Amino acid sequence: MSLFERHLTLLQETGEGRAITASPYDTAWLARLAELDEPLGREALAWLRENQLPDGSWGASGFSYHHERLVCTLAAIVALARRADERDREQIRRGQSALEIAARSLVADAAGETVGFEMIVPILLDEARELGLVQNSVGKHLDHLVRYRETKLAALRGRKITRNVTLAFSAEMVGQSGLDLLDLTNLREDNGSVGCSPAATSFFARYVQPGDPAALAYLTTYADSGAVPYVVPIDVFEHAWPLWNVAVAELFDEQSLALCRPHLDFLQSAWTPGRGIASVACLAFTDGDATSVTYKVLKRFGRSVDIEGLLHYEEEDVFRCYALEANPSVSTNVHVLGALLQAGRDADDPAVLKALGFLGRARTMQLFWFDKWHVSPYYPTAHAIIACARMHDELVADAVFWMLSMQNGDGSWGYYLPTAEETAYCLQALLVWQRAGKPVPKDRLKRAEAWLLDHTRPPYPPLWIGKSLYCPNYVVRSAIVHALLLASES
Repeated sequence: MSLFERHLTLLQETGEGRAITASPYDTAWLARLAELDEPLGREALAWLRENQLPDGSWGASGFSYHHERLVCTLAAIVALARRADERDREQIRRGQSALEIAARSLVADAAGETVGFEMIVPILLDEARELGLVQNSVGKHLDHLVRYRETKLAALRGRKITRNVTLAFSAEMVGQSGLDLLDLTNLREDNGSVGCSPAATSFFARYVQPGDPAALAYLTTYADSGAVPYVVPIDVFEHAWPLWNVAVAELFDEQSLALCRPHLDFLQSAWTPGRGIASVACLAFTDGDATSVTYKVLKRFGRSVDIEGLLHYEEEDVFRCYALEANPSVSTNVHVLGALLQAGRDADDPAVLKALGFLGRARTMQLFWFDKWHVSPYYPTAHAIIACARMHDELVADAVFWMLSMQNGDGSWGYYLPTAEETAYCLQALLVWQRAGKPVPKDRLKRAEAWLLDHTRPPYPPLWIGKSLYCPNYVVRSAIVHALLLASES
């Protein structure tokens, strides 16, 4: 199959929002349903038993992202220990050893915490202590999170957690003693889930309304061989990001446009004037990242969309992803910048300058960027180069130099290990930089293209940061295919 045919096939297959890898963390919460004698729970327990990593931890294999290893392993050993099954004793012991290593190594994770880490870990830590699973040596690395969680919960000041706030996505963080924090009449989405989160929904079906049919129906729909992902369906994500890649490759032929039309229709119908869009269409709370990518895509393909939805996320000196977020997202501000430029905003527009100012302050070593949604600096840095290549190249010129200096001898890129995903991002960025009239060594591009052609097939390592690491398979496949198409036309 040619690259162009693979591009057309992707557009035909993408969009249901189910192409996302399993989450050991969420599966551990699903496993608790075995206490209700639910088949889903028994299957999840079996999956946990079969998917412990050689070092005793649970999480993404191939490299260690310590925040993820810690939260997944902590959730897994608690789930297994609650069953008090003698056959799990050795796996729990090995998990305890892995937990010690992860707790000591958290500072090594340059991109920071997994989603909800500071709220979820204290609850799991309390349970693990009650079960005799953790020693003081683990607690001393994590006890500061207990105080932080208490401070954050105090900010609620008598308010309840509803489906309209992001805390609903991590509703399991209230624990069994905090059920009064949940507004049960306004908590769930129309699909029966809590925040489209399998972990939060499993918590609801175990402790809030045990055996709730709607929650179990949602979990049954998306469970696969006992496991669940960290969020599902990722429908807006699966529609918008591949179209962003199509636009970067400038594939606007009649056949491609016809296949893009249903995706554009979906995004336009899910857009809320003045607020934008959520990464999952049925979620009540929208976000700045999905909104900015969707805005740029709709405008690039000639659709009508209000800029107020984009500007809804503007703060004093940054664009937010979510309300009350602890730290702003680099990639969100990169995508806002790209959307503003797509809207025709000038280089001296105050909103443009705001995004540029934040990105200038957020650089690592004044060269490149890390982001809280991805473990690799190549994702936000590549997208920054693409956004700035024609109008703000002074911000990213050093990033291009850094990217070229980090290329492996075989043509690949990879922060932890060489990956097709990261190589695709870098190839896209360098080709856009070249198309903007900037010099890029041709031999570097050719080596990258040749390596990527030999490494297009899945599975792809999970590099995206959720409650655990995950891979949105169609999104990654799209970046790879469209980077290669862009290279073939250059």
